Amino acid sequence: MFKRILVAVDGSKNSMNALDKAIGLQRLIPDVEIFLLCVYKHHSLFEASLSINRPDSMDIPDKVLSEYAKEVVNHAKEHAKVQKATHVRGFVKSGRPSKVIVQFAQDKEADLIVVGTRGTHSDKDGILLGSVSHRVTSHAKCPVLVV
Repeated sequence: MFKRILVAVDGSKNSMNALDKAIGLQRLIPDVEIFLLCVYKHHSLFEASLSINRPDSMDIPDKVLSEYAKEVVNHAKEHAKVQKATHVRGFVKSGRPSKVIVQFAQDKEADLIVVGTRGTHSDKDGILLGSVSHRVTSHAKCPVLVV
C-alpha cells in the first residue's frame, strides 16, 4: 500500500489535477503523506549566454523562479487544505525537472509519483505526454500515475 505520494506541481491545470488524484487516494488510504514538489530550472551562465535574443525563462533570474516555485507550492498546499487533505508537505528544488523528481522520489522513499500529462511549457500539438512526464515514467523506480 502507498505511504508516501510525490506530486509534481508547476502551476498548470494538469498538475492540479494530479494533486486532486493524490488527495483522492489519500481519502482511500488514511495517513498517506503527500509531498508536493515544484522544480524550477536553474540556468548556468553558459546556458544563459546561449539564450541571447530568446524570450523564455532563461531571461528570468533564479531568485524570481525560486519565488514563483514557492508560490506554486503554497497555492497547491492551500488547495490541498481546502480539500481536507492532511500530511501535506511542500518542497522547492532547482535543476532538470524530470531528474530532480525521480531523485527526490528515491530520497523520500515515495511509493508513487503523480504527474500531469503536460506542464506549463509543453507543446500541445497532439503529443500525449510532455517531456517531463515521459522522462519520469521512463526513469522512476516506483509506479508513476500520469493524470
